[in-house]
Amino acid sequence: MNTPALRITLVSETFPPEINGVANTLGRLSEGLRQRGHEVEVVRPRQVGEGPAHNAPNLVLCRGWPLPGYPGLQWGEVSMHKLLRHWRRQPPDVLYIATEGPLGLSALRAARRLGVAVVSGFHTNFPQYSGQYGLGLLTRLLTHYLRWFHRRTAITLVPSLSQRLELERRGFERLALMARGVDAGLFNPARRSQALRERWGLGPDDIAVLHVGRLAAEKNLGLLRPSLQALQTAYPQKRLRLVLVGDGPQRAALEQQLPDAVFCGAQRGEVLAEHYASGDLFLFPSLTETFGNVVLEAMASGLAVVAYDEAAAAQHIRHGHSGALAMPGDQMAFIDAACWLLEEEETLRRVRLNARRHASRQGWPAIVEQFEGYLYGACRQIAPAFEKAEATTMAIKPGSPAPRG
Repeated sequence: MNTPALRITLVSETFPPEINGVANTLGRLSEGLRQRGHEVEVVRPRQVGEGPAHNAPNLVLCRGWPLPGYPGLQWGEVSMHKLLRHWRRQPPDVLYIATEGPLGLSALRAARRLGVAVVSGFHTNFPQYSGQYGLGLLTRLLTHYLRWFHRRTAITLVPSLSQRLELERRGFERLALMARGVDAGLFNPARRSQALRERWGLGPDDIAVLHVGRLAAEKNLGLLRPSLQALQTAYPQKRLRLVLVGDGPQRAALEQQLPDAVFCGAQRGEVLAEHYASGDLFLFPSLTETFGNVVLEAMASGLAVVAYDEAAAAQHIRHGHSGALAMPGDQMAFIDAACWLLEEEETLRRVRLNARRHASRQGWPAIVEQFEGYLYGACRQIAPAFEKAEATTMAIKPGSPAPRG
């Protein structure tokens, strides 16, 4: 069945070229939707280096305010009246709100006033983050607000089964699963660079123990040091080096705790892919992920991943086959899983090969198509007239192009 192209607005406090999982996902979705013929508008705060005069088609900028305790990220300002004026001139068919801060709330209120369909996404586990930043008393209040927020949208998209179950337990409604993909052409073992490994101080047979991600409290990075020490104790004949790719508020503290580690800073694109592919073992100790894009990126790059059995790792790793899993919070099991991967060279080789095979089948096009379906569904819920418009497009005039889809 032919369907009309939509005018879609994505609302988010973060967007490429910023480096984080939310920005990466929204960049992929917006690109994929445009390739499928839709008009995509982005509403977001101004980023560093963007002045008030910065302008681009289908881009609405607002002022941003630093997020306390999280340098480099920001809230968008309350902008409901600005959005109302803008959307009254050219209303979108559907909104996708990725972040629930002041900007997301402004967009939600404006859309409800104008009768625009809204789909929301649960990308960041703020209730769990709050405890990491000394805001534990706010956890219940945050959960109450997020539940209130998402109940006012047509559907809330969650990236993992474990996250869906957790939110259902907390009283969230109308949840649907939309996983994440990976660009297996970009993240590819073929990008392995011995020159880069030499800069890390490693030879061809040495082991690069890699971590990629934001260096922040909620990532549980305190587990990296005992994991590395256990590996070095268990395998004194092997030369191992911890390599951290990323930046964040904990970098200075980690540099003191891990004086022999290599800190590469934030990387992106082909350089990031080269860093992944030049590693061997990937440690991902986070317990606060809604998904964890880096797990799929590491697997696509041919790394053996050690992670807790939740979010992306639970969905994509078969323990002992394409990676190694530990029960959430069991630090000794996490360390034991890492040690097991290095027991036999054949074990490491087999797991890395299986990880690549699995991840190479997790492309973005199918996820973009699924996302498109959720957007159409929201339009049908809020506007029966959409069905009439859809039917009209099926009356193809002679000589007109074949319908898309």
